[in-house]
Amino acid sequence: MWKDTYETLHRWTQIVGKIRLALTPMENHWWNTTLYVSPRGLTTSAIHYQGRLLQIDFNFIDHNLVIETTDGPVKSIALRPRTVADFYQETMDAMTSVGMPVEIWTTPVEIADRTPFEKDEKHSSYDPEYVQKFWRILTQADRVFTEFRCRFNGKVSPVHFFWGAFDLAVTRFSGRTAPLHPGAPNVARFVAVEAYSHEVSSCGFWPGGGPVDRPVFYAYAYPEPKGFSKFPTQPSQAFYHKEMGEYLLPYDVVRTATSPDDVLLSFLQSTYEAAATSGNWDRSILERQ
Repeated sequence: MWKDTYETLHRWTQIVGKIRLALTPMENHWWNTTLYVSPRGLTTSAIHYQGRLLQIDFNFIDHNLVIETTDGPVKSIALRPRTVADFYQETMDAMTSVGMPVEIWTTPVEIADRTPFEKDEKHSSYDPEYVQKFWRILTQADRVFTEFRCRFNGKVSPVHFFWGAFDLAVTRFSGRTAPLHPGAPNVARFVAVEAYSHEVSSCGFWPGGGPVDRPVFYAYAYPEPKGFSKFPTQPSQAFYHKEMGEYLLPYDVVRTATSPDDVLLSFLQSTYEAAATSGNWDRSILERQ
């Protein structure tokens, strides 16, 4: 079942993401912590470690976690049904074996079950077929998000995978600061304050869970300007979810469309316009003509 696999994989990505967090200098909005879509799965990209380089990759074709360094042997950890505790211990041991020991805060974030990784014997599912389908969705979403990203002249994030919420996202900025964020469930307030220090229009893909238990594309603004939730958006199947404070577009609408790229781009563009128009962004200098 995807749900069980998702809950296990979510925690595995947090382990690897927290390694990147521990070894990289702080970057605005926590961009130093994210993972990226790669030709075979998800990657940390290159990380500096005391004059050496490290990269950790989830390979969703061969189904292993690959740890590579500039001057050491490659370590491979099987992605298979196994507990989070087992995966955590083998990953930490592998880091030590390549001469790069690291300590991380082992409590998972942005989820209700806060069982530390080293004690989590409950989550142990891994269905390679579902995982590979999930990754292939990410590869196509990454491609369209990248096209959308390049239409903007202002500050814009990379297209990156946040292991906290388990979503692929890209964020545009108005250039103005934002009011202090009030915080979010299962997230330390200082994390949210840094993430939303400036006005944003953000969009992404989320595989489901919580109030919306199905895969969706999403878009939101912070702070949400007056009129944002009533703005005419495309396609017609997109809707504003009041509880989440986001526009949502079911993945199946895009998947079954005659032209999936056009449908998704219309959602990304129209929800950005909802934020930029309602929020009085200076679109003349922020958008590429």
